[in-house]
Amino acid sequence: MNSRAFRRGAVAVAAFSASAIVLAGCAGSSGNSASTDPNEEITLTVATFNNFGYTDELLQEYMDENPNVTIVHNKAAESGDARKNYFQKLGKEGLADIEAVEIDWFAEAMQYSDLLAEVPDSAKGRWLDWKEAGATDGDGRLVGFGTDIGPQAICYRADLFAAAGLASTPADVATLFDGDWNNFFDVADQYKAATGKPMIDAANSVLQGIVNQLEYTYTEPDGTVIATENPEIADAYNLVVERAVPNAAYSGQWSDDWNASMANGEFAAMLCPGWMLGVISGNAPDVTGWEVADVFPNGGANWGGSYLTVPANGKNVDAALALADWLTAPEQQAKTFVNAGQFPSAIEAQSDPAITDSTNEYFNNAPTGEIFAARSEAITVTPFKDANYFKYHDALQNAVNRVFDGLEDQKTSWNTWVAEVEAF
Repeated sequence: MNSRAFRRGAVAVAAFSASAIVLAGCAGSSGNSASTDPNEEITLTVATFNNFGYTDELLQEYMDENPNVTIVHNKAAESGDARKNYFQKLGKEGLADIEAVEIDWFAEAMQYSDLLAEVPDSAKGRWLDWKEAGATDGDGRLVGFGTDIGPQAICYRADLFAAAGLASTPADVATLFDGDWNNFFDVADQYKAATGKPMIDAANSVLQGIVNQLEYTYTEPDGTVIATENPEIADAYNLVVERAVPNAAYSGQWSDDWNASMANGEFAAMLCPGWMLGVISGNAPDVTGWEVADVFPNGGANWGGSYLTVPANGKNVDAALALADWLTAPEQQAKTFVNAGQFPSAIEAQSDPAITDSTNEYFNNAPTGEIFAARSEAITVTPFKDANYFKYHDALQNAVNRVFDGLEDQKTSWNTWVAEVEAF
C-alpha cells in the first residue's frame, strides 16, 4: 500500500477513523504484557493506512473467539502520515500496539529492529520467502507480520473508454494496453484527443509503476548511491515528465480532489494493485463503470504491500502479537482480499478458493482472484530498497510535482533533485 505524492496545494489528510470494538481477550501470553492475568480487560490499538480490509465484521470475529479485549482501529489517510508518526514515536511512547509499515519505508524501520517484538516461531514460514526475508534482521529475528503484496493490473472506466471510441471490455482493454510504456501513453494520447481530458489519474503513480520494474534504483546492496547516475532512473523521470504529465489529472495521489475524481470522471484509468480496488469502490460507491483489465505495461510489477509490527515497549505486547498473528493468518488474508483486494503474502492463502474463485461485484463481477494471481506471476523484478529508498524516491516524486505545477522545467527540476540527493 502506498504513494506519498500530493498535488501541490493539497493538504495531507491524516484523518483517523476509529472503530472501537469490544473484543475478546488474547490467546497465549509469554509474560511480556502489562499483566499476566488472561482475563484482564485490555485495549489494543491497531494503526493502519489506506484500506487494509480490517472491517468491523472481521474484527468481530476476533471478539467471538477471545473475551476481554477492546480493539481500536486508527486509520491514517495514507502511508506518509503513518511514516512520520512511526519514526517520531518509535522507541518512545504514543505508538499503537500494532503498527502497519509500508514496504517502501520498511527498510528504515529495520534499522531499529531491536525496538520491535519478534514474530512467534509458530508463524514463521507462513509468507513468501522474499516477504519474510525483508522483515528478518541481521540477528535472524523476524519482526514483521506480512500482510499483502501489490501485483498490478489496470483499472479503468469502461463507460468513459467507450465514449472516447476506445476498447472497453476487459479482454479488449488488456489487448489495447499489451505492450510497453510508450504504447500505454499512445492510448492516453488517443483518449485525450477524443475527450479533451487526461486518461491517467496521477503522473507519480506512473513513475511508481516504472520504478517498480527496476532491480536497482537509487542505491546498490553495497551502499553505493547510484541515484543520479542511473540511466534507468533518468529515463523513467524523462518519460513521466514528457508523456505522463500531459496526460494526468494530478501530479500525485491521495488528495481530496483525487479521491473525488474516481466518481466524477476527471480521469479514466489508473495503475491498479489489488489494494487499490477498495480505494476505488470506497471513493466511488455509486459508479458502475469501473473495470479491471489483466494487463500491465511492460509486463508486471509489484506496488506496495505492508507489514504489521509490534513495538517492543508496548503495554500489551503478547496480546498485540496474538492479534497481529491472527490478522495475517492465511484465513484472514483471504478475507481481506475479498474485503479490499489485499492480495495475500501468505503462501497458503494464495491457493485458497476464496482467492482463486473470487469475483468483485463492484467491478462488474471481475474475476479478481484470477487476475491478480496472473499479475503476481508476471512479476519478474522487485526493486532493491534500503533505508534511504523512501527519501530518494520521495524527492524524485517532488521533482515531477514541480514540473506538473509549472514551477520548474524538466531539466531544472532534475538538477534540483540531483542537488537534493547530493545533500542527502
